[in-house]
Amino acid sequence: MPEFVRSGVRMAALLALGASVAACGSFNEASRKFASAVTPYKVEVVQGNVITKEQVDALQKGMSRQQVKDLLGTPLLASVFHANRWDYVFTIKRKGVPAQERRFTVFFNDTGLERFEGDEMPSEQEFVASVTTSIKNPKVPRLEATPDELAKYKVDQPAPDAASADTSSSDTSTAAPPASYPPLESPQR
Repeated sequence: MPEFVRSGVRMAALLALGASVAACGSFNEASRKFASAVTPYKVEVVQGNVITKEQVDALQKGMSRQQVKDLLGTPLLASVFHANRWDYVFTIKRKGVPAQERRFTVFFNDTGLERFEGDEMPSEQEFVASVTTSIKNPKVPRLEATPDELAKYKVDQPAPDAASADTSSSDTSTAAPPASYPPLESPQR
């Protein structure tokens, strides 16, 4: 390659380098606004159990572990070293909203629930309002069914009598389950 071509390539590379350095120095306010508008997506992080004031009010001394679990959910931390203590922790981190963290601890003894302590828990409506920041005055659904609504779904069917059951019927929904099932693996193994 001739010498004047090599020097031309070097000159072009130096000019390109100089132009890029000059472009970095001209980062003005409009460029900053554009760069701040183009930000990566931040994932909403929700961990733990949401415990509301209504759930805390329903706790009663002497409740069994299963009753507490049915009411509050599975604890986030149930240590082998502290078998009589369950810790519930809830955290939520979202873009543009301050992070929320709440802690609640339940203590058991031999007879059941002994005591509980923790942060002040929000009501269901307060929690929904704190989560739905983009919606003004969100409508919180009613979470309990009335006795009239429950009566609509009650099915009072008499138990089928084994002697009067019709086995020739093609309806498999009322047929009794088989007494035994075939083996999962072949017996020749």
